[in-house]
Amino acid sequence: MDLLQVRRRARQLLIGIYIAAMLGACSMVIGPFLNDLTIEHNPGRALAQVTNVGSFRTTVDFQDENGIYHSPATGLIYPTGLGEGQRVWVNYAKSDPDLVKVEGRKWTLAIIPALSVGAVATGVGAVLWFGIGRIRNKSDQSQGL
Repeated sequence: MDLLQVRRRARQLLIGIYIAAMLGACSMVIGPFLNDLTIEHNPGRALAQVTNVGSFRTTVDFQDENGIYHSPATGLIYPTGLGEGQRVWVNYAKSDPDLVKVEGRKWTLAIIPALSVGAVATGVGAVLWFGIGRIRNKSDQSQGL
């Protein structure tokens, strides 16, 4: 395989990785939008207590309108700024009480992180794209190309 083919394959790989990163950034907005839509179609409201604030999830305990206690394993949507032991109002989907978010917070909170991921992926992709283009054959270098 000559260097031209290596550059072409490297750029194809880079395009594939870039597309995956951009799909990830889009799903960072689409997922919360769909979650909020599910909650809005069959909403419930409860006072919840924050039981754990971790690196990857914040968990709460709350009692639904039927008196059943829930502690969603996947944690709380939009948990920023909460502390353990704090009591907050939450909205949940009655059809899926594990889908719960802090009242008043919306999917639009995901836009800035998604744009950040897109910007970083674009910057890194551009640097790598031009870096791949600067790789030259030995014959190109000896001819001064």
